[in-house]
Amino acid sequence: MAEADGPTGPLIFLVAGEPSGDQLGARLMAALKAETGGAVRFAGVGGPRMRAEGLQSLFPIDDLAVMGLVEVLPHLRRILRRISETVAAARRLRPDALVTIDAPGFSLRVAKRLEGAGFPLIHYVAPSVWAWKPWRARKIAGFLDHLLALLPFEPPYFEAHGLATTVVGHPAIEAAAEPADGPAFRRRHGIAGNAPLLAVLPGSRAGEVSRLAPVFAATLARLAPDFPGLCAVVPTVPNVAARVRAATAAWPVETYVLEQPSEKYAAFAAADAALAASGTVTVELAVARCPTVVAYKVSPVTAAIVRRMLKVRYASIANLVLDRPVQPELLQENCTPEKLGAALHPLLAEGKARQRQLADLDAVVAALSGTGKGPPSRQAARCVLQVVSARR
Repeated sequence: MAEADGPTGPLIFLVAGEPSGDQLGARLMAALKAETGGAVRFAGVGGPRMRAEGLQSLFPIDDLAVMGLVEVLPHLRRILRRISETVAAARRLRPDALVTIDAPGFSLRVAKRLEGAGFPLIHYVAPSVWAWKPWRARKIAGFLDHLLALLPFEPPYFEAHGLATTVVGHPAIEAAAEPADGPAFRRRHGIAGNAPLLAVLPGSRAGEVSRLAPVFAATLARLAPDFPGLCAVVPTVPNVAARVRAATAAWPVETYVLEQPSEKYAAFAAADAALAASGTVTVELAVARCPTVVAYKVSPVTAAIVRRMLKVRYASIANLVLDRPVQPELLQENCTPEKLGAALHPLLAEGKARQRQLADLDAVVAALSGTGKGPPSRQAARCVLQVVSARR
């Protein structure tokens, strides 16, 4: 049975197909309960965080955790079966709204098959049509009723095709809502209060770590003579923690590898600057007001393909939001120890470059806060309830 026990209130059918969506979904569920005084019911597909909020998932989302075309093929029959099961459950329960969350390869296929089913179809996290495949905006506008976007520049891409779109703010704003204690972090790890500290984030995938860790090590070696006592703190995730520990064992400065998620934002608060692989973490660093240099490398073949597809000038969300290089980006052939060191040097030193980026990061955070009326999850919850109310 997928439906929760709550006897009253609207029934919201949620579909999350990956861990990041599970986290977004759990926050949305908590916000919906807060907005309705608990008078809301849930059904659908989610992970452990959503189950903790009261969802009885139709099946484990691990069934959907497959990345890449080649990797998907052996699991395609199971994934297609799960799509059919999800669609059938939604048709049977006839919820007050369907909310699909990110994972477009799965969730938007579910939504498309429920077009015309008699309840509103809402998608949370706009596909990145501004980066590539802009034709997707017209496609999804053909069957969705409402889109919840994270970024302030996204609505026009979808509204041009008649899809109502609401910016609800970036989840990183909410994740970093509690102030982190940088001095306490330094004391816990025995790092001197005046020691230069660089947060180093070589990625959350094995390939990223293998490509970036050696370049980052050489960058630290170039910085160390100019910043006596320089230390590195490396927050990581379980799937690459062992690889990160092995890669950083011989780094030329004192290095602290952190596996506890609760320590990440404290590390950002304690750090003077950061060197990070391009990705969501650059937004988290912006919210933490940690001056950052963004780096990335892929194979030359992949780089050539991606450059032909990309429609934007920047990789960093902060840079895209303000349409200027707030966080220096050194990608591919520019991702060298020499260039990374030169970009980090003025951020580690107190001066105009550091202060300029800090001021820009404040503007980025304001832009990523949606309406600013409450946390992003509460903004998303209010929008879902408004769509439900309008349909009734």
